[in-house]
Amino acid sequence: MLPPKKNLLTPALLLKGILYTNIFLFIISLIYSGRDMGMSINPFFALTPSIDVLNFLGASGTIPIDHFHAWWSLITANWLHGSLLHIIFNMLALRTVAPLVIHEFGLYRMFSIYTISGAAGFYLSYLGNVPLTIGASSGLCGLIGALLYFGKSRGGEWGQRVYKQTSGWIISLLIFGFLIPNINNWGHGGGLLGGIFLGWILGYNDRRKEGKSDSVLGLLLMLLTALLLVRSIVQGFFLIFTG
Repeated sequence: MLPPKKNLLTPALLLKGILYTNIFLFIISLIYSGRDMGMSINPFFALTPSIDVLNFLGASGTIPIDHFHAWWSLITANWLHGSLLHIIFNMLALRTVAPLVIHEFGLYRMFSIYTISGAAGFYLSYLGNVPLTIGASSGLCGLIGALLYFGKSRGGEWGQRVYKQTSGWIISLLIFGFLIPNINNWGHGGGLLGGIFLGWILGYNDRRKEGKSDSVLGLLLMLLTALLLVRSIVQGFFLIFTG
């Protein structure tokens, strides 16, 4: 009898892939910025990539979409960050939230929620006339929204614990949104609503185990994201170093 086939993509590998890709894109944005990179003792503006570099690497908002028809930026903007503190905060939050979503929804559904809810957040930002926006927080809010739905829908002791914890995260996001400058509340709100909707549509493991359709959707979104990010990096290289 043949041994059961092992899944090559594990939760740990997927999480590392997301974290390392965000970090890699941040380093690339700093390298491409060169002398235009922002240096400041203010932690909110330390190691800040150039606005132009962020624009052609895939930032979203009314400027990229209206002026350059860059609708693909709804996906790529989820992988870019505007400062060292920005990426540190988002990656620490992602390391906390993503494993719980993977546990309850499965790794493919987690990536789908992260990607689609992120795009929803950036689309709402566009409708809200945000000129330029980036950051994993839209997708992160989508994961929080999915957990909020899970906790409320599942009920019981565990469901209530998850619901209370995610409610606390949402309250913290609202406070940060009013106190910290340059926070995109449109993106947070759109991501959160997108995550709640996707949590309902895609379901979670206690209701329906992750199936083939979930893995196909997740893999297609991984492939699409990889192609768009590589395209942005390559185009940026030629614009800067050979243009």
